[in-house]
This record gives sequence, structure tokens and C-alpha cells, in this order.
Amino acid sequence: MEPCSCSRVFIVEDSASIRSRLVDLLGEIDGVCVVGEAETPGDAITGIQQTQPHCVVLDYQLIGGTGVDVLRAVRPASPEIAFVVLTNHPNAQYRRICMEAGADWFLDKSTEFGKIKEVVAKCILTRN
Repeated sequence: MEPCSCSRVFIVEDSASIRSRLVDLLGEIDGVCVVGEAETPGDAITGIQQTQPHCVVLDYQLIGGTGVDVLRAVRPASPEIAFVVLTNHPNAQYRRICMEAGADWFLDKSTEFGKIKEVVAKCILTRN
């Protein structure tokens, strides 16, 4: 069996409909495979550790916690993973907290959702 040559992306989002949209959008990028999805910090941390993705698309508000919980748990042990926070909470305080915790990108879900393909493609290019 050949190793997977695709760039692995993991999606962490508490809304099933938005997760589905992200899977569809990111699947349109050549060479990208969505390798997992989660809606809670615990499931996200476990899934990211198991799949070792190149990039994580991460919502701020999750079921039972926040994306910052995920960043703080995963970033120190896996600095090579790119994190793109995509949130409905785009204020400066959340941006600062996420960036300090290790996010590479911070996007406003309501105004920058359309940028997600471009940003994920950039993250993967810079990480490979």
C-alpha cells in the first residue's frame, strides 16, 4: 500500500452544516484530503494527534470549550501543523488569544469564509 500523498486537513467545527460546507470546499483543492472532523476540543485533540494533518481549520466556539483549548494542547507538540481559526467571533481580543496560542491565520466566518480555500492552500504550500 502506498502512503497517502495528499495534504491532510482536519476540520474542527461545532456546526454540522458548516463542517459539510468546509469538507466540500476543501475537497475542491487538488491534492487535499480531509482526514477528520470534530466538534469538541477533546475529539479534536485526539483526532489531530492520530491523523497528524498538515493543516487544521478550527472554529473558536466549540461544544464544551474553544479552539484555544485545542491550540494550547496541540501546538507545543506539533509546531509543524498550520492552524486556521475560522470564527464568528472576530474581535481583537479573540484574535490576540488565538494568535498567542499558536494560530497561523484568523478569519471572520461571516466576511472571509470565501478565503478559506486560498488560505488552506497557502498553509499547505508553506508547510511542505
